[in-house]
Amino acid sequence: MSSNFSIPKSSNRSESRFASTRKALTFGACAIFLSTLATNAFAQANPARFVSFSEFIDNTKSAAADDLLRRPESNAKEPAAIEEMRKAILDRYNGVEVTHSFLLDGQHYDCVPLNQQPAFRTYGLKTAAEAPSAELLNNHRAPASAKEITPANKPEPVEPFDAFGHSTQCEEHTVPLLRTTLETMSHFATLQQFYQKQPGNAVRAAQSRLFEDPSIAAHKYSFTYQYVNNLGGNSNLNLWNPYVNTAWGEIFSLSQEWYIGGSGSGTQTEEVGWVVYPAMFGGSEKAHFFIFSTPDDYATGCWNNTCGDFVQVADSGLLGNSFSNYSTYGGAQYEISAEYYLYQGNWWLGFNGTWVGYYPGSKYHGGQNSRYAQIIEFGTEGVGTWIWPQEGSGAWSSTGWSHAAYQRNLYYIATTGTSYWDSLTKDQPSPACYTITGPYNNTGAWSRYFYEGGPGGTGC
Repeated sequence: MSSNFSIPKSSNRSESRFASTRKALTFGACAIFLSTLATNAFAQANPARFVSFSEFIDNTKSAAADDLLRRPESNAKEPAAIEEMRKAILDRYNGVEVTHSFLLDGQHYDCVPLNQQPAFRTYGLKTAAEAPSAELLNNHRAPASAKEITPANKPEPVEPFDAFGHSTQCEEHTVPLLRTTLETMSHFATLQQFYQKQPGNAVRAAQSRLFEDPSIAAHKYSFTYQYVNNLGGNSNLNLWNPYVNTAWGEIFSLSQEWYIGGSGSGTQTEEVGWVVYPAMFGGSEKAHFFIFSTPDDYATGCWNNTCGDFVQVADSGLLGNSFSNYSTYGGAQYEISAEYYLYQGNWWLGFNGTWVGYYPGSKYHGGQNSRYAQIIEFGTEGVGTWIWPQEGSGAWSSTGWSHAAYQRNLYYIATTGTSYWDSLTKDQPSPACYTITGPYNNTGAWSRYFYEGGPGGTGC
């Protein structure tokens, strides 16, 4: 597929605006120093040694709730919350025979037989569903010039062994499960808070137009949308690593796709993208691959299959893992491709040309997304308290190629199974902090694309 895309030049004025905006948010050298100390202390929560699966289970059983509650980074306040988290972890691995474990970027993964993964128990499955054709996924992966963009080479493991000599590939007919510890869970007040992903304005704003729902959540964002009945779609998401300052109350920053159906308590979504979320990932300040789905307006659902709601069939696309490469301002650009496709009643996730797994149709209890979704969305979202984090690259969307984050190769799958290029409308309700430039219509690999994000701040 050829491309006539002309890369726009960046603006020094926009670059200066980006730098000065963040600079204005500092409170002097002392505040910066204290903030750095606090953030670094959180970031060092990653495990410094390999913990075997059996030791992990023993530690989970014997951990004292009072000790966890006293940890500075703990937001759990009651022993009952710790006990609920402990039960969830032990239930997750009940009856599971781990073949081996490995450590990637501070996170443990446990290889479990495909038919022993928690989702088989959640949905009462005997076998995994048949995946869509590989040709279907690969035919829609629009290439870009090698001089422009490089596909990110994680979350698939790059090295065959971790630092401790353990293979980073699971055995045949086994899949890698991200290990979730009590230490990570206790960064949240309750188990439900660990699982949940509030809808944010992107979902609510789209619903308010389609269903006249005035309820608008408090998250900050920039996004594009289209009302169209669909079986999913695709985006190639430019990969960045925006800074999330937890010491200042910033919580997470992401770039993602949404496929939305229903309204009110019947809102249902499939979501995928990358997120910087230190509390979720042991203090890591890197962007991580994530998925999420809810059948009931975010009352239930969880990040990265931690509640056993996703059936994984591939040993690639490690859910919750970080990446080996990130885009640099004015330099090398990296991206991932991600797609959802409602195939034979299940929402299949494609990542970088591989079908990773699926959300079973029974998850949606006969709701809207058991048939098709009604809205497609693409964009950024950030959560803070009194100050909001960078989104995308942290630069204004107007700075364009190699400076601002982008999404491209945007298409949806109609209910007939035919794919069409998106026809998107932008929404930027917090333009003092985050913007969208585009969407643009072009040819080839950049047929549909836009730039997204911004520096965040206090005036969002």
